[in-house]
Formats: sequence, C-alpha cells, structure tokens
Amino acid sequence: MVRRSSATLLEQLAETGRLWRLAVTAVDQTLVEPWRGKPIRLRETVRQIVRAGNESLSLVALIAALMGIILALQSAYQLRAIGATHLVADLVAVSITRELGPLMTAILIAGRIGAAFTAELGTMKVSEEIDALTVIGIDPVHYLVVPRLAALLVAVPCLALFANLVGILAGAGVGVLALGLGAGGYLADSLAALELEDLWAGVLKAFVFGGIIGLVGCQQGLGTRGGADEVGRSTTTAVVRSIVLIIAADLVVTAVFFVRQ
Repeated sequence: MVRRSSATLLEQLAETGRLWRLAVTAVDQTLVEPWRGKPIRLRETVRQIVRAGNESLSLVALIAALMGIILALQSAYQLRAIGATHLVADLVAVSITRELGPLMTAILIAGRIGAAFTAELGTMKVSEEIDALTVIGIDPVHYLVVPRLAALLVAVPCLALFANLVGILAGAGVGVLALGLGAGGYLADSLAALELEDLWAGVLKAFVFGGIIGLVGCQQGLGTRGGADEVGRSTTTAVVRSIVLIIAADLVVTAVFFVRQ
C-alpha cells in the first residue's frame, strides 16, 4: 500500500512537472515570441476560435439561461420571507457575472473542446504523426499547442460574457413573469448592482480557465502512450483534471479579489 501510494505520488509530481514545462513553453510562444518575430499560426488560431465558439454557443446559452432561472427562483424563495424580492436582480446579476457565468462556461468547454483537443493530439501521438513533425524540424508545441491555447484564451472570456448576458436576461424573465417585477426596473437594478470590478473578475477567471483547459488538454494528448484505448483514458483524465484545476483557480482568483476589497 505504501509503495503504491509513493508511486502514485511520484507519478503525479512528474505529471505536474510536464504540465508546468509545457505551460512555460506554450505561454512564451503564445504571448512573447510573436513580439520577437515568430508569429503564431493565425489562420489555424482563428479556425480554433470559431470552432470553440460556434460549437459551444448554443449549449452555453442553454446552461446560462437555466442557471439564471434557477438562481432567480431560489433567491426569490429566500428573499420573499423577508419581503426583499426586489433584491433578486442584484443577486442574480452579481452571482452570474462574478462566478457562475465563467465557471459553468469553463466546465462546458473543458468537457467539449478540451476533450476534443486531447483526443486529436492523442490520436496523432499514438499514430506517430507528432514524432514525424519533430523529425522534419517542426516544433509540435508551436505548431499544435499554441493555436489551440491562443484560441481558448480568446474564446472562453467571450463565451463567459455571452453567458453573463443570457443568465441575467433569463433571471429578468423570472422576475417579470413570476415575481411581478417591472422589466425596466429589474434591468436597471441589475446594472446598478454591478461594478466594473465584477466584470473584470469574471473576465479574468474566464481567461485563466481557458488557459488551464488548453494546457491540460494538449498536455494529456501529447503525453498519450500505447494504443487507441489510451486516447480515451487520456481524454477522461484531461476533463477531470481540467475541472479540478478550474475550481482551484476559481478559489484563488476569488480570494485575491476578496483580499483587495
């Protein structure tokens, strides 16, 4: 038991080291190297942005609307007891913008796009396509990882902003139809409750989440060993690990903004 636990711990530490090395290299090539005359693959990056956004837009809208409705109903249930249903707009707007919009968007992207990245790169790895790129002098990180990472750094914040809007409007629907609140007053209260810091906190979280999804998905894909069955295992690992890291990062960013206030 002790030997097995030690082996698991060492494997996890090694996995963390590989992820960290990939993160340093990919972030450098994504954000720094273009200023030194080594541009990213712009066409592939745009294709990945469109892919991540277009394939996820309807699902993000659906989940954001449901979360807005649920949050409005739950908060109304509690606030009605103290005669403060007018605060539903404030609670929904702040909760969606700072927390639920970015978090639910990131979890959806991890399960949909992050898993796809892992499966693609894992298949290329087991079929030795990535080794072939290395042999002919093409850096797999620059060629494959950077466009995907850059795409998620752009797409996830945009999708999170879209989720915020849909969630707030869905909550407004509950406020108007179920609680008898005026549409204009509800939206005015929502805007009044939000501060610029709320918006930036959500965007920052989404940006960090996008980086986590891209790095974990690509790292698991590039680290796939064995046959086709290992591709599925790597994909599952990537999704689970991404979600855990997303929630941990959410805690860190939330704590930072809490301390600053």
